[in-house]
Amino acid sequence: MKILIAATPLTGHLNPLLAIGRTVAARGDDVVVLTDEAFRGKVEAAGLRFTAYADDGAATFRETTLPAGPERYRREFERRFIDPMPGQAAVLRRLIADEAPDVIVAGSMFLGVLPLLLDTAPRPPIVTVNISFLFLERPDHAPVGLGLPPARDQAEQVRYAALKAGMDAAFANPVRAYTDGQLARLGLPPLPASLPHSIVVLPDLFLQPTVPGFEYDYGALPPGLRFIGLLQPPAPPAPLPEWWPELEAANAAAKPVVLVTQGTLANADFGELIEPTLAALADRDDLLVLATTGGRPIETLRGPIPANTRVSRFLPFRDLLPRVSVLVTNGGYGSVSQALAAGVPIVSAGLTEDKAEVNARVGWSGVGLNLATNAPSPDAVRDAVGRVLAEPRFQQRAGALQAAFATRDAMAGILTAVDDLGRSGPVRGGRTGVAVPLARSA
Repeated sequence: MKILIAATPLTGHLNPLLAIGRTVAARGDDVVVLTDEAFRGKVEAAGLRFTAYADDGAATFRETTLPAGPERYRREFERRFIDPMPGQAAVLRRLIADEAPDVIVAGSMFLGVLPLLLDTAPRPPIVTVNISFLFLERPDHAPVGLGLPPARDQAEQVRYAALKAGMDAAFANPVRAYTDGQLARLGLPPLPASLPHSIVVLPDLFLQPTVPGFEYDYGALPPGLRFIGLLQPPAPPAPLPEWWPELEAANAAAKPVVLVTQGTLANADFGELIEPTLAALADRDDLLVLATTGGRPIETLRGPIPANTRVSRFLPFRDLLPRVSVLVTNGGYGSVSQALAAGVPIVSAGLTEDKAEVNARVGWSGVGLNLATNAPSPDAVRDAVGRVLAEPRFQQRAGALQAAFATRDAMAGILTAVDDLGRSGPVRGGRTGVAVPLARSA
């Protein structure tokens, strides 16, 4: 089988797809990965064929001429994900003609698949793998993006509806109109719903890498949606840090271990979370504190490193998280999912990108505390970590989700989905998003 993988050029978006690519390639499938040239080395190091499209820095674009607010966030979203869509779609069509893939596997923010899904021309089946929370329209009328937990009563639903009206006017409706404009220039029909909802319902299959217990109740779900559990990213090739024996000694002595991370995207200012956490826990001799800079130089951290702290540019989360007592995070979806699969309770603090929604689920699900800010004070972090360590309910709830993750084999589910769709042959989509299989030629 030939599989085309299409990934937005961001580490957290690409890594899960590389895990899929390596697995299907290991069983003999022909895999080609489409992403920006900057990630050629990462793709080829995974043993996969690489082909490029020019992202031109869109994925990491930050609007610096506008103040924080809906207009700035809208422009950033449009530049990062919608502006590349026509070019991505053109490259996909060329690769379909040249490579004849049996299945396309795309990250959920690789919007170049939308023109193919809305077109009535024959195409390979498309599987979308989400890299974030489930962004369907909410039955309680809450707007997507503000990090609101499920409404508790009708009065709260009314309040949510008013907030949604304002959010739609300032963000969702302009984004949808901007996307529809791009589609119209390609001769295609408009989206059938808001952009986030359309991303979920249009593909032939939409894979959500979590368990239902970490998601809200949306009522009836789209027929193509599947919860697959943890999609483990590839383990980094870096060796274990030199202080690893100290971690093993802490575990042997039942000394709590706290890990803090700002991920690999929203980590331009360590003063938001890592530095306050190190300051908050500096006097806790009963803790071992670990920090990762997400690839940035360790010297970027301001101030002295406390005596109870060990820092690395990268850390092997797959090996590390089962040894951790609490994760302090700004809410990267991948890190949160890995922690929950390992049964690690969480202290979260972050509002940028998708983090308000991810962190709202941390609080709602009971697996930890959501500080609901980009820059918590050291006192707030100290109190939150202390509570999560002292109150058994957080560990118990994280353990329950760990058990739920253990019942789902994400990679097996993905392989089954890819095989089923690959055997179905080319399909024809269109405005409704309902794909119709086409008869194979003899």
